[in-house]
Amino acid sequence: MPHPPHQSLKVAAVPKPRVPARAEDGPWHAEAVCRRDEAGLFFAPSKEPTAARLSREEAAKRVCARCPVMVACREHALLQPEPYGVWGGLTAAERRVVLARMRRRSAELRQTPTAGPVAAAG
Repeated sequence: MPHPPHQSLKVAAVPKPRVPARAEDGPWHAEAVCRRDEAGLFFAPSKEPTAARLSREEAAKRVCARCPVMVACREHALLQPEPYGVWGGLTAAERRVVLARMRRRSAELRQTPTAGPVAAAG
């Protein structure tokens, strides 16, 4: 089974990304554009200055934008969830926001009582 695109690239002080949770996730790794780029572009070095981090993340996102498996990569990073790096065009902070929104939306849907026809008509 192929490894996630970032897993084969070594960067000091960056935890090893987890293996995909689902067997069907495997094939997308082989098509990832980032397999040909430096891991340093996708993972922050320790004590990286903010301006350098923002610039590096934007460059990583440009790589992701041209990747044919960006959506699969993003789904993987949200399902795991991947705590570090740029995955599927999203930074770790952006993924935390997406996950928080998903949790809130899920909680709202669980709390909403089944609406009758009048309420549904709005």
